[in-house]
Amino acid sequence: MTKEGHINFFFKPQSIALIGASPNPERLSYTILENLLKMGFQGKIYPVNPGYREIRGLKCYSTPGEINDRIDIAIFAVQASTVLEILNGPVENIKGVIIVSSGFREVGPEGKEMEVRLKEILEKKEIRAMGPNCLGIYDTISNVDTFFISSDKVERPARNGVSVLTQSGSFAAMIMDEMANEGAGVARVVSYGNKVDVDESDCLEFLAGDEATKAVALYIESVGNGRRFLAAASGCVQKKPVVALKVGKREPGARAASSHTGAVSGRYEAYEAAFRKAGIIEVASYEELKDACKVLNRYPLAEGKRVLIITDGGGIGISIADACEEAGLKVPEIASEAVRKLKKKLPAFASVRNPVDLTGSVRDEHYIVALQEVFREGYDLAIVSLLWGPPLLTPRVAEKIRDFADSCGKPILICSPGGKFSREAASLFTAVGIPVFFTPDSAVRAATVLCGGKK
Repeated sequence: MTKEGHINFFFKPQSIALIGASPNPERLSYTILENLLKMGFQGKIYPVNPGYREIRGLKCYSTPGEINDRIDIAIFAVQASTVLEILNGPVENIKGVIIVSSGFREVGPEGKEMEVRLKEILEKKEIRAMGPNCLGIYDTISNVDTFFISSDKVERPARNGVSVLTQSGSFAAMIMDEMANEGAGVARVVSYGNKVDVDESDCLEFLAGDEATKAVALYIESVGNGRRFLAAASGCVQKKPVVALKVGKREPGARAASSHTGAVSGRYEAYEAAFRKAGIIEVASYEELKDACKVLNRYPLAEGKRVLIITDGGGIGISIADACEEAGLKVPEIASEAVRKLKKKLPAFASVRNPVDLTGSVRDEHYIVALQEVFREGYDLAIVSLLWGPPLLTPRVAEKIRDFADSCGKPILICSPGGKFSREAASLFTAVGIPVFFTPDSAVRAATVLCGGKK
């Protein structure tokens, strides 16, 4: 087995074995099986546990060697020592494993030694592996969900175009839950934990050619082979945007990463230079990465950095403009001919600079007028802010802006601050596929990603 061997079967499996399967709701394997069934995986599922003859109506096997079929993915939900014991046995029918079990490198010297032995066994038997100490795969394309957290506690996002790669299982669960809650989706989420074998480079190589993935979001604690990562990332960036969040930049975070996945973070400056060389868009926080996922689900990268701002409240327009300037985006003035046309068609007190302030007299059609007269020439993307207080503004504005966004071919981001009513109204945009951001800063962060990141 070579490190560069393909891992396609992890994302297109025909069969899955669950090692340590149990009908006991207190076991992690119980939740994994429930999630696979709930997800609607269409391949074969083989529970493996010598203590049972059947689980959930599925025949249960004593060992994976008893299964008379090729196993694309064997999920190990047993003690660390048992993982090694089983893999040392007859497992010739297994192509890949996802080891959710902890107790390896992240726990100290004894676990590190066990992980070394695990790696030796995998290489000898030519088995590819994700983990240990991971959640595995949530895949809306192949309907695979190997997470041991129930969907009652962590909501599952619907299918969309961004794939997420992360060492951290808790990060995977957190971003999935929040994106689902905000009406955003994913293509594939991969949590690979300690990276005894499969790592971000393997996944980037696969996702580069994956038609279901429009963009890739990376959460990185450490990279083992920097040269290979640079090549894999550069190859992926040539085909689709890649956004990365590097954690453990400073000493306290690096210590936490070491105790979490056994990661050795290295100098942040080296990662920063590698991201820049590969063309990766680097973000500085979890919130920025989440904003990037939401906007890249909908739009490709913008052609430039010129932003048109349209709002029905002057103060929020100024806040957005300030944030754009601080992020290195441009907020150019509107051409005089467009100003003349707007003055004829907008409310008398409207401000026709950039930002365009439609005031509290705004009607649905005023947003479209401002976009039609100004946006097509001279701007690369628009941030449209709606405060829902004006009495003549209706829910139909969402569909009208969506129709314009579809016809113009340029990104339009919605900023909709406020409480319960505003959130419910903003869901009208989410329902028609336009990303919504609830603060000026988050809208500008997403715009910055579309413009290639901060320079």
